[in-house]
Amino acid sequence: MTEQDKNMSENESNIDVAVEEPKESEAPAEPNYEEQLKAKDARIAELEQALQIAKKNESEAMIRARAEIDNVRKRVEQDVDKARKFALEKFSNELLPVIDNLERALESTDKNNPEHQATVEGLELTLKSFLDTVKKFGIEVINTVDSQLNPDIHQAISMVESPDHQSGQIVNTIQKGYTLNGRLIRPAMVIVAK
Repeated sequence: MTEQDKNMSENESNIDVAVEEPKESEAPAEPNYEEQLKAKDARIAELEQALQIAKKNESEAMIRARAEIDNVRKRVEQDVDKARKFALEKFSNELLPVIDNLERALESTDKNNPEHQATVEGLELTLKSFLDTVKKFGIEVINTVDSQLNPDIHQAISMVESPDHQSGQIVNTIQKGYTLNGRLIRPAMVIVAK
């Protein structure tokens, strides 16, 4: 045998060995496919479960986001409503001394004097018109007639003995108080019975 024949026979034996090796690996591959399919099925089930959880979380997040948007919208509407209602607060505070001055002028005028009758009527109509106008914009006079002292809306200046009034009842009003849309803009200054 020549050397070439020897090399060829060795190559053929190597080829036979190489060919035989895949046959051995093919046999265990069949159960391996089943295992792979089971593993893939398990993975698919796991991913489907994760997808369901993600959908549920996304749905909950959407509900929370919508609720938050609704809450923000409601807060903004309330802020705008408050701004609209109380935008006149500074202006209203500046008008109150004008009302006080009209009332003082009316009180100091001699109503029994026929020469002052036109002035009294003019002051009364002006005051009534002024009060009606400010009432349209939410300014209300605080009632102090026959009422008890309420520290939220009244400011007690002094206390006096009064047999005609109960303790804590308002005897006299020194300066009227006003509210703007239910919010106190100036407390009523009052004298209270002991």
